Amino acid sequence: MLCEECGKKPASLHFTKIINGEKTEFHICESCAREKGEIIPGTTGGFSIHNLLSGLLDFEPASPSMNKSREALRCEHCGLTYSQFSKLGRFGCSSCYKYFADRLDPLFKRVHGNTVHVGKVPKRTGGRIQYQRELNRLKKELMIKVEREEFEQAAKIRDKIKDLERKLAGA
Repeated sequence: MLCEECGKKPASLHFTKIINGEKTEFHICESCAREKGEIIPGTTGGFSIHNLLSGLLDFEPASPSMNKSREALRCEHCGLTYSQFSKLGRFGCSSCYKYFADRLDPLFKRVHGNTVHVGKVPKRTGGRIQYQRELNRLKKELMIKVEREEFEQAAKIRDKIKDLERKLAGA
C-alpha cells in the first residue's frame, strides 16, 4: 500500500482517528507523518514497539527510595535490572519473569485486563471446557456472596452450580 499523501513511498503508519463520532482512517509514510505532525508524542524518529512498551512500563516512582529499589531489582541469571527492562521493553533471559514477577502482575493486568491467560474455546468442541470455566467462576462468586453474608444470592448461585455439575457429569 502506498502513502495516501505523497503516493510514492510505502505506507508504514496506519492511523484511525475518531473525532465527534466520525471515524477516519489514513495510511501514510514516515516522512509524511512527520510533516503532518502525526507521529506518536514522545517518540524520536517515529514509532517503535520498544518505545510503546517503555511507556507502559514507566511507572513514576513515588519516592526516591522506590527509585533505588527499582535499580536494585536485578535478574540474578543475566544481570538485567528492572530499570533496564523498562527502557528496552524486553527481558534478557527467561529467568527475568521470575525475578520481576511482583512488578509484572500489575503491568499485565493494566495491558491485558487480567493476569491469567484463559484463551479461546472452540464453540463446537469446547462445551465441557466452557461448563468447567462457568463452574469455577460461579464457585468464586459463591465464596464472595457467603463472605458478604448475601445468603439468598448465594443459594441461587449454589443451585446453578449443582445444575452445571449435573450437566458435566452427564456429558
